[in-house]
Formats: sequence, structure tokens, C-alpha cells
Amino acid sequence: MGETVKTRYSDEELEEFKQIILDKLEKAKENYELLKSNIMAEENPTYKVLEEGASTLEKEQSSQRAQRQIEFIRKLQAALVRIENKTYGVCRITGKLIPKERLRAVPHATLSLEGKEIEEQRKRGR
Repeated sequence: MGETVKTRYSDEELEEFKQIILDKLEKAKENYELLKSNIMAEENPTYKVLEEGASTLEKEQSSQRAQRQIEFIRKLQAALVRIENKTYGVCRITGKLIPKERLRAVPHATLSLEGKEIEEQRKRGR
């Protein structure tokens, strides 16, 4: 009698991941709002012409950080959908469960380390 391989996380485990994701989502939204208000402040016309160059660079960097936050928020929201569908934590390449440690560190992960390696090899064209 072989040990049965788990194909999905239990509802209790999914609930734990959901809480982690909701916490991260809340922080990500707060960060995004902060970045957005910084961008608005930087666009304030009271800036002197001399500071224009530095201001433009800062605005660009803030804008890129805001974009990354939006992307992170989308990934976390997609992870919540996978929790609802009970497909969360399943590697989209190998079909195996992504280890809990990895999901706790990267809760929006859709690949196990093995799956990530396979994908990178495909990208390199091997």
C-alpha cells in the first residue's frame, strides 16, 4: 500500500493561505495608495524649474514602483480566485503541489521550483 499523493491543499490549509494573501493584498494596496499620492505631490506645479530633471526621474521611478504594485495586486487577486476554485498551490507545469514554504514566501506562486526550472529551460530553447 503506497502513500496517496496529495493533489490539493485542504480547506483549512487554503484558509491559512487566504489570510496570508489578504494581509499582503492590504499592504500592497496601502503601498500603491502611498505611491499614487507621492506621484500626485510630485506633479505639483510648485516645483522649481531647476528641480525639473530630478523631479522627472523621481516621477518615473515612482510610476514604475506603482506599476509593480498593481501587478503584484493582480497576482494576489488571481491567487484568491485559485483558492476559491481549490486549485491554489498546484504547479501549472508539473501538476504537483507547490511546497508550503514556497507559498508562504511567494503566496502568488503558480510554479514549483521544479516547474520554474522546466519553464526556464523551455525559454532557453532546450
